[in-house]
Amino acid sequence: MSVRPAWEVRENADATRWFDVCLAFTDGARVDALAVVAGGSVGVEDVRAQPALSLDDLAVLADWIEDSLAEACGAGAAPVGDVGSGRRARPAWPRGVEGRWLVAQEYRAAQRSGADPVLAVMCATGHSRRKSLRLIGQARDAGLLPPRRARR
Repeated sequence: MSVRPAWEVRENADATRWFDVCLAFTDGARVDALAVVAGGSVGVEDVRAQPALSLDDLAVLADWIEDSLAEACGAGAAPVGDVGSGRRARPAWPRGVEGRWLVAQEYRAAQRSGADPVLAVMCATGHSRRKSLRLIGQARDAGLLPPRRARR
């Protein structure tokens, strides 16, 4: 994920800022977007994706770019006490049995709605795909989700 300022227009005390946003995935997929920030709201003016995005993916595009765009605008800056951490803040997620149970709930809810369950867990936990797959595996091992494949 990369966010770069494209240009800025100032009028009196108001400013409208455009940002080039690029999401590159490990499987070769790529999403390029032009986002505009004005008056405290964010809009996406242009999106190009290879391969094409489904409507569900397009609906969650804002969630994908929200944190990085806020950080580029200065709204997502870390508090003074957290400057040395070097890591992005992610939502608090419980550990242990409760965390695995919540992962299973997110996974099943996404399956019922026809969405990508791994992406749903990624959005809920704030973790990478690899870490989310590990959490899903732990939920399977705990018996909260059915096994991936039937054993022979």
